[in-house]
Amino acid sequence: MSTGTKKVWVVGHKNPDTDSICAAISYAYLKNQAKDGKTYVAKRAGAINAETQYVLKCFGEKEPELVTYAGAQLKDISIRKTAGVSSQISLKRAWELMKKLEVVTLPVTNRSGKLEGVIVTKDIATSYMDVFDNHVLSKARTQYKNIAETLEGTILVGNEHAYFVRGKVVVATSNPEYMADYIEPDDLVILGDREEAQLQAIRSDASCIIIGGGLEVAEEVRQLAAKRDCVVITTPFDTFSVARLINQSMPIKQFMTKKNLITFDIEDYVDEVRETMSKIRHRDFPILNQNGNYVGMISRRNLMNMQKKQVILVDHNEKAQAVDGIEEADILEIIDHHRLGSLETVSPVYFRNQPLGCTSTIIYQMYREQGIEVPAQIAGLLLSAILSDTLMFRSPTCTQLDKAAAQELSGIAGVEMEAHAKNMFQAGSDFSGKTTEEIFYQDFKVFHTDNCEFGVAQISAMSREELDKLGERLRPFMGQALGEKKLDMVYVMLTDILEESSRIIYEGDGAGRILADAFHRKEDGSAGILLEGIVSRKKQLIPTLMNEMAERL
Repeated sequence: MSTGTKKVWVVGHKNPDTDSICAAISYAYLKNQAKDGKTYVAKRAGAINAETQYVLKCFGEKEPELVTYAGAQLKDISIRKTAGVSSQISLKRAWELMKKLEVVTLPVTNRSGKLEGVIVTKDIATSYMDVFDNHVLSKARTQYKNIAETLEGTILVGNEHAYFVRGKVVVATSNPEYMADYIEPDDLVILGDREEAQLQAIRSDASCIIIGGGLEVAEEVRQLAAKRDCVVITTPFDTFSVARLINQSMPIKQFMTKKNLITFDIEDYVDEVRETMSKIRHRDFPILNQNGNYVGMISRRNLMNMQKKQVILVDHNEKAQAVDGIEEADILEIIDHHRLGSLETVSPVYFRNQPLGCTSTIIYQMYREQGIEVPAQIAGLLLSAILSDTLMFRSPTCTQLDKAAAQELSGIAGVEMEAHAKNMFQAGSDFSGKTTEEIFYQDFKVFHTDNCEFGVAQISAMSREELDKLGERLRPFMGQALGEKKLDMVYVMLTDILEESSRIIYEGDGAGRILADAFHRKEDGSAGILLEGIVSRKKQLIPTLMNEMAERL
């Protein structure tokens, strides 16, 4: 089913910061300039924080679409586009379609495209082999048009769109004088070429007579049939063949499966679909779109042609920080400025990692290397990311390349850096209307050592008073986060941008002792530990903590 150009996600880490979002948007734009037959689309792996919302609004950019799982979906598979059929078509017509299309299942849809049921070869076999009720044709409300088509016949008298709704099917083989004994009103009578028998069937109030052998029908018979409202059908088949074939004229709605249908949504993930299929012996399954309309069929064989999601990761290279299901995706590139993490790839990838203060600085370099003009809007996003990640050049991770890039980008974007940075940081410090959980997870990352798994949240503001209030709110929640994420320890960096310091609060067995020893401070469980000059999680806090943990654990 997949058509058109292949889409490639460009996505940052969970709990994205301004660099993660702006890098994804800017790199997707850059990749699309290559026109390599693929479409690069920026995505986000989590909720956008207030600072990033301000930046996007400032430069007129929409939030990237949220993605929560990178596994393949049914929409990534070439599914079989078997057209839906009407529930009124005959069993014979359904069988012919199955042979022509080389399928064993037909989807049954209404005029609006909604799925009404499915008909399989077993259903047709059941109608032919296991049905002995001579009233079944009328119970199925079989249209005379279907009967004529099935018998390759012609309706000489009567309305082809009418239905056979009462009576039984009778084969008239005895003398005409005895026919009145077993032909009842509204019966459908199969006859040969005897004119007197045809007339007797009509006089017995048959609703339809079928005349085999392809013979001419006398005018007297036609006139009487028209007068008595009796449908007359002629067919080239003999009486035996007519009796054998006529049940195939019934509409498939009489035998199709309508209840407890097992369907999949086009957005469903392949892993879940495969698990469901393994428990059910059906050959084919219908697929519906977001509106509930039928779009195609899928079988186990289709899953073998699965195309993985293609993904480019920016601003991270650790599995714990990546969108869920990343191990099922095809990672094409990684653009990052952090330490090497735990991601593994099946095939070689383009991996660009530079010790700079911001991923967006790397991406700006790539624009220049490729000779691609940076639009003002993109320049504003890249600039904002650099200012955010370097805390307006206060972070020790900041390099001269970051500063130079920011200076050039501010000119392209027409933005005064200091004023823009102040507005950004103020927007990010506005925690009114946010829950404690939202504040905690807005910039939260998980890290691993050989024997320990810990998480670090960082919250920056321009006022120590504001940060102290936040600390009081966050402390009770940290224990909950410890359990939710199944971590050994949790730290929160409350970073004062202006004072260039961070107070670290913590939760977990040994968390305070490790922090205090790592930075040669005294442990204070109630107030946390104030670390002057420490503003970078990546360069200052994490390496120091990990070194201490490696010595202890």
